[in-house]
Amino acid sequence: MKATPQVDVVDATDAKAILANVAAGLRAASVVPYLGPGLAELSRPDVPTTPEALSDFFANKVALPRRAKGNAWAAAQHIEISKHRSTVTALMAQAFARPVEPTRLHDHLASLSLPIIVDTWYDGAMRAALDKRDGWGEVQGITRVGIGENRWYRFYDSVGQEVESVVADSWATVLYKRHGGVQPAKNFLISDADYVEVLTEIDVQTPVPDIIKARRIGQSFLFIGCRFNDQLLRSYARQIIKRSANTHYAIVDLDALSRNELRFLREQGLTPLAIGLPLAVEILLTH
Repeated sequence: MKATPQVDVVDATDAKAILANVAAGLRAASVVPYLGPGLAELSRPDVPTTPEALSDFFANKVALPRRAKGNAWAAAQHIEISKHRSTVTALMAQAFARPVEPTRLHDHLASLSLPIIVDTWYDGAMRAALDKRDGWGEVQGITRVGIGENRWYRFYDSVGQEVESVVADSWATVLYKRHGGVQPAKNFLISDADYVEVLTEIDVQTPVPDIIKARRIGQSFLFIGCRFNDQLLRSYARQIIKRSANTHYAIVDLDALSRNELRFLREQGLTPLAIGLPLAVEILLTH
């Protein structure tokens, strides 16, 4: 292990052995994959694959004030205020209009009987991979701006039809798109206003669907292609893994980690595995 000022990071040699065990945990449905945009990026898609790239997309469409540049959430908030919420939704749909080809790991995860798959980006790659099988459905976070409903999320079956939450109990696998997604209904949590109520309530778990709360009990989480370089991202991850197992793992690029990220990993008991994502994927596929 390589010591940092905040946390011990598992180097590539030891990370391989740990990931082999984690791969077995995935097959045994005792590990929940928590997917970030870094996984979709392996497909080299023609969509933004970081919040910063999404902010740049907004900046190419709408003139942004300096304070909003480089921050996707602030940029979306500016557009919502200066234009309209419908403009934000239309731009998000445009940004993620091109399909993202599922990676081999997406397909592998779809083939397993995982109770939960958490996907934190707006693309449809994981949904496309799951489309090749039966017995799954999706729950998406939704904006509460202007809907006039006391709801935090909506459920969709495998063909994209909205269904009641009780239907999800029969799904072998629940895809949890906590920030929404371009498919099937263009639900997007993206502006600062979207997150104000969520972050106010998330400590008491109200925005987390009951089926996710139930299925995460006793589970370890594996963070794949994720960053925690923003307080919002850290807050969501912290609350989603609450009341699960005590052991979790994160595939990380040690050189890219900020001190805040390292502190977060330490505080949440996540084991950082310093191994390249392509190699990590190969290990997860072959063990």
